Amino acid sequence: CTAERWYVGPGVRRAPVHEGRVRGALFLPPGPGPFPGVIDMFGGAGGLIDFRAGLLASRGFAVLALAFFAYEDLPRVLAKLDLEYFEEAADLLLRHPKVRGPGLGVIGVSKGAEVALAMATFLPHVAATVWINGSSFVHGIPLLYKGLRIPPMPYRSEHLMFTEWGALDNYSILGDPRDPTHSASAIPVEKIQGKVLFVVGEADRSFKSKLSAEVAMARMRKDSYRLLSYAGAGHLIEPPCSPLCSVSGIRGTPAPVLWGGEPQAHARAQEHSWQEIVRFLELHLGPASKSQL
Repeated sequence: CTAERWYVGPGVRRAPVHEGRVRGALFLPPGPGPFPGVIDMFGGAGGLIDFRAGLLASRGFAVLALAFFAYEDLPRVLAKLDLEYFEEAADLLLRHPKVRGPGLGVIGVSKGAEVALAMATFLPHVAATVWINGSSFVHGIPLLYKGLRIPPMPYRSEHLMFTEWGALDNYSILGDPRDPTHSASAIPVEKIQGKVLFVVGEADRSFKSKLSAEVAMARMRKDSYRLLSYAGAGHLIEPPCSPLCSVSGIRGTPAPVLWGGEPQAHARAQEHSWQEIVRFLELHLGPASKSQL
């Protein structure tokens, strides 16, 4: 059989974004607005991935699907995280006449979740952040912002493992975030003024995401965060009806990467977390128009 899934509801408009340094696509719901604004990011695959932005726009949000490497004239390889690029994107979205300020939301998975947490930390207009299976420490490459440099937690290539069918298992490639030797790489989440929703798949094989979320929450105000943690869910928690991707190829790796997850548990996590993500964004950014997508 063939199953079709609509990612963009009737009347939603998509426009490419090529302004200043910012590259991506803007999704606007039908109607005069103004709409609550959200920046949507993915991770180490690079390029522009915009299906989640289309779904959020169908729920009444103005969404900037933001690319940050390996797209158009952006760097082909991510050598640093320049937070001023993401600040420029946030300013661009908030200036749009159909976007309702003063705050905006940010959602990211994997490396995008790390960026989202940094944006929540340093950019005061980030009011609501959805962090999906990422790190609360800068890893691999440094983060730069207005003269500040946060050094990366290094990869430990000697801890890289291969499954019996040849997929890369990166679960142990990063050190323990509780180790004091990594303290300089911690994102200073205690500075966050907005709200953060941590979404964790407990069967994530790409990051120790639950531990990373717990380390971050221990440093944050008790009223500033909420944790959704799902047994059996893997790394790539996406909107409901998206198939489980437990292993796949990714740009820059010599073999497929293991993401983890069990089909039924992962599907339940996607269904529940999507509804909670939409409610969270509406709660902290203001109501958006309703749709069933």
